[in-house]
Amino acid sequence: MNVDVLISNLTNPVLLFFVLGIIATMVKSDLKIPESSSKFISLYLLFAIGFKGGQELSHSEFDAEIIYSIIFAIVLSVVVPIYTFFLLKKKVGIPNAGAIAAAYGSVSAVTFVTAVSFLENQGISFGGHMVAIMAIMESPAIIVGVVLIVIFDRTQKKNKSIPKLVAHSFTGGSVLMLIGSLVIGLIADASQARGIEPFTTDIFKGFLSLFLLEMGMVTASRIKGFKKHGIFLFVFGIVVPLLNGVIVAYLSQYVTDSDGNRLLFAILGAGASYIAVPATMKLAEPRADTGIYVPMALGVTFPFNITIGMPIYYAVIQMF
Repeated sequence: MNVDVLISNLTNPVLLFFVLGIIATMVKSDLKIPESSSKFISLYLLFAIGFKGGQELSHSEFDAEIIYSIIFAIVLSVVVPIYTFFLLKKKVGIPNAGAIAAAYGSVSAVTFVTAVSFLENQGISFGGHMVAIMAIMESPAIIVGVVLIVIFDRTQKKNKSIPKLVAHSFTGGSVLMLIGSLVIGLIADASQARGIEPFTTDIFKGFLSLFLLEMGMVTASRIKGFKKHGIFLFVFGIVVPLLNGVIVAYLSQYVTDSDGNRLLFAILGAGASYIAVPATMKLAEPRADTGIYVPMALGVTFPFNITIGMPIYYAVIQMF
């Protein structure tokens, strides 16, 4: 493992604000970010990363690499929820297994943003099309998770409309903002787009720090309820993302030569959604316990990926 990369991650002010949030909850501080401000920050991050990605994509040539990347992303977002579902269904039941599988097959936008910040700090370039890849990977995993529940849960015979679930996965606020911003960045005039660069670029890391401050507080408050489900889910929340990230870091060399793109692929493969999946599962499968899969994604996998996981994936990329 590259020790310098690990130290750089651990001393990143963005990550340190995440730790501050955990400490604030542990000492029972009254520190709190208003709900309306929190929602605005979330939307801002999705807007900024989508718009910047669209601008980068507008300058990219639509070549074979982009096509292969899209195919690779879709395959990844289908395979991961399938194999994780079968690992989990006897341990946590069909509804919870489907929800966890959807979360781990989907992506974490904030982990992706943190990885982008890391690449920028290291001076490593990456393609703007990776934002589109992130948006593409969000929905297939959610759909696969719900379909697996419908197929294997014989105790419930509910008529779930797959087309409606597909539509909801694309029209959910987070996904729509990300895709919409990407499209706007893609078609926007470059000279006009430079006018909002101070908003999309200069203040980005400040808002990311505030967001992770809140994520730290949320993580600390929810992890207590997660403990009652035993060590299995905690181990799963580390081992499965680590396995996914390492495998993707290796396989991505057959899709792209860019170290930056490969690291983002690894992070997308290793991440777990705690925004889009809970919103969709609340509608599609209310029996799934959010007290299980949200703390897994937010309290275990997320901090692991941005501290230890990212340097490991980067080391694998440098090896191959």
